[in-house]
Amino acid sequence: MADRARKARKGRVSLVGAGPGDAQLVTLGAMDRLKKADVVIYDRLVSKEVLDLIPREVTKIYGGKGPGSGGDNEQRRLNDLMLKEAEEGKYVIRLKGGDPFLFSRGGEEAEFLRDHGVDFEVVPGVSSALAVPAYAGIPLTHRDYSSSVTVVTGQEAGSKKKLDWSKIAGGSDVVVVLMGASKAREIARRLLEAGKVADTPVAAIMWGTTKRQRTVTTTLGEAAKARGVSQKIDAPCVIVVGKVVSLAGKLRWMHESP
Repeated sequence: MADRARKARKGRVSLVGAGPGDAQLVTLGAMDRLKKADVVIYDRLVSKEVLDLIPREVTKIYGGKGPGSGGDNEQRRLNDLMLKEAEEGKYVIRLKGGDPFLFSRGGEEAEFLRDHGVDFEVVPGVSSALAVPAYAGIPLTHRDYSSSVTVVTGQEAGSKKKLDWSKIAGGSDVVVVLMGASKAREIARRLLEAGKVADTPVAAIMWGTTKRQRTVTTTLGEAAKARGVSQKIDAPCVIVVGKVVSLAGKLRWMHESP
């Protein structure tokens, strides 16, 4: 009877931001949706602490995409999965790390749902671009150091669009790079070639906002070297480039294990 009733009603999807990792940063709106869900399809970067907030009776499906996993094919599979579950009359949560509309393919998924006549909504989340530097004691804006911020992806979107590093380097006081751990050295070189000075402070914050948080600070020049500090960086990671990084030592408030 329950399955028949579910199929009789129209399914819908919520694209929900899970935040950067700390479960306390999950919004009230996200919590409300998770309690009502039939199915949660979650990404690779959704932390265990956040997953533990989902009621036990809710079906949880892993939908993460790792490096080299064939992103476009995986995305098509996830789109089809969302559609299938919604067409069965279920309330589906597409749970995405950070914010669903910031380098998370949320816009593409919303387009897919609209094109297939599926009702959806977007529940914004706290982005790692903002929260992770804050947990490392790095204010992205400061009257003495920065009045502008640029957020870019470290994984250039294939051959469709290459980043214009000259505009990025000269366009704002602070550059925040998401998903750039594997290309940290290349990113540093590109910024230097585009005009950033070698002594520009850089921070790489790994597993930000979680108990595993670790921050490595260096300069753009050192990060660009083959055997520089950039070799100590792994994913997930948020890279911050700019003078505000120099405040990390003074403003760090969260204990980090070595």
